[in-house]
Amino acid sequence: MKAEKELEVVTLMTRLYCRKKHKCKDGLCPACEELLQYVKMRRSKCPWGDEKPFCSNCPIHCYKRDMRERIKAVMRFSGPRMILYHPIVAVRHLRETLRQKKRIESEAKKNV
Repeated sequence: MKAEKELEVVTLMTRLYCRKKHKCKDGLCPACEELLQYVKMRRSKCPWGDEKPFCSNCPIHCYKRDMRERIKAVMRFSGPRMILYHPIVAVRHLRETLRQKKRIESEAKKNV
């Protein structure tokens, strides 16, 4: 997935999380802003480039443990709600996730 699309999804998910969990009406709270900036920084340094799989499908875990836990919380909360707030983005993201998992599974079978 292209970096811009991935960052768009993460930004939407972080905004939704912050709005619902932290009750932020305008923008992000400092903690969520810090997390989003960290995600953008790590994404820009990813060795996979535009061939990067989603983090859940990635063999490399490049986030610090605490940041990884924070982004997981955002994803767990926002993921199911994305279909209500951003249905087109959610369906596109789900489709791409399933494609990546199939690709990884087929490559694993070839290597066995």
